Amino acid sequence: MKKHNTSSTQLKKQLLPRHIRMIAIGGMIGTGIFKGSADTVGLAGPAVIFPYLFAGLLLLIIMGALSEMAIAYPGHNMKDLIERAFGTRFSFIVGSIYCFMWLSVSVIEVIAAGSFLQYWFTSIPLWVLCLICSLILILINVTSVKSFGEIEFWFAGIKIFVIIAFIIVGGAILLGLIPSDNSAQHYLHNYTDFVPNGWTAVFATLLVVLFSYGGSELIGLTITETKDAEKVLPGVVKGVLVRVVLFYTLPILIICGLIPWNEIDANASPFVQVFETVGLQGASHIMNFILLTAVLSAANSGIYGCTRMMHSLAQTGGAPKRLSYVNKQGVPIFSLLVTVVVLLFGTYVVYLLSDKAFTYLLALPGFTVSLVWICICLAQLKLRPSYKNKPYFKLWGFPYLTIFAVLVLSISFVTFLFSEGNRLSSIACVTFLVLMIICSFFVKKERRA
Repeated sequence: MKKHNTSSTQLKKQLLPRHIRMIAIGGMIGTGIFKGSADTVGLAGPAVIFPYLFAGLLLLIIMGALSEMAIAYPGHNMKDLIERAFGTRFSFIVGSIYCFMWLSVSVIEVIAAGSFLQYWFTSIPLWVLCLICSLILILINVTSVKSFGEIEFWFAGIKIFVIIAFIIVGGAILLGLIPSDNSAQHYLHNYTDFVPNGWTAVFATLLVVLFSYGGSELIGLTITETKDAEKVLPGVVKGVLVRVVLFYTLPILIICGLIPWNEIDANASPFVQVFETVGLQGASHIMNFILLTAVLSAANSGIYGCTRMMHSLAQTGGAPKRLSYVNKQGVPIFSLLVTVVVLLFGTYVVYLLSDKAFTYLLALPGFTVSLVWICICLAQLKLRPSYKNKPYFKLWGFPYLTIFAVLVLSISFVTFLFSEGNRLSSIACVTFLVLMIICSFFVKKERRA
């Protein structure tokens, strides 16, 4: 059999700066804001804006640390940086858990996409719609990384357009520029207590909000496929906090201003409820389309993240060498094949187990996000003193901000593990973690080409 040459294991730099910016934004905007905001507002009331801002600060620290290390070590993705700091065994464990997370996310989002399609196509079985969604996502990822970037660009563009429209329409209602039968513009001023359920509820919301930002660190895997990544990433990071304020806190404030926090329907999107206050016909159809694009975007990112992490693991001996093979389109085709098989099997299993599987799977990303973010911070703490090339961009407040992020994330991680509602998911995650730790002792370090 003919051996693959060196070039057939190297990813191609086909992602443009605009792709990276949209991937970063798209990673932060999903069902968490469009639908999950009903749960967070119902739990903490208007004070929920504080967890969103605080989680945004933590995200800023994580992405700042990633960018700084990427500039200091050009061509290194997120796993490579963790490996440089703590070795192959540690990076194998983190990389395997990260793959596990994205596979779970992909399965969840594909099932969700099928359920959103069933809103229109009621006579078609759910499994058929899920299969159609899976095939579409597979076609997107099998063509080229540039296709992935373009699709994510437009997916994110749709979500941003909707949020901006929501802010404009909602703000106009609050200011009285658009007439409404509801005297909603007075709701924000009539609250007797901005923190109706106490600060304990606000902290509990922080755990949910923190995990809703998960996926933004995906840009740490795009580094090896981005043109001029070292120049692009700092600009992306500097705009993160502004985007968090614009795309999360403003919509939340508008929702709390237009609908009493204790009257928000947890089973519906607050965005639909707000659009209906101005008599917008077909609001549910519009929102269903937006939710469909949001979950397809998340599933698309999940497939991308999983295949790239498998490719990176294969390059250093953490996975079969064949998984590092890249075709002429720049796609790690065998890693994609493994991801597809697991995705289709997982979708079938979730379909059989129905809602119970959803509940269990939804808790898995929270476990992984906090663990991966902690590892990124620890890698920066370890690597910063040993930089050979001083990066022109450095995370400010070092090491205090990074240590602060580690402490907060560690507390949330422990809280998540011992939460009553996450018991079964925690057992599954810890079991998988222990299994990966055992497997790490059998991983042989490969010299990267």
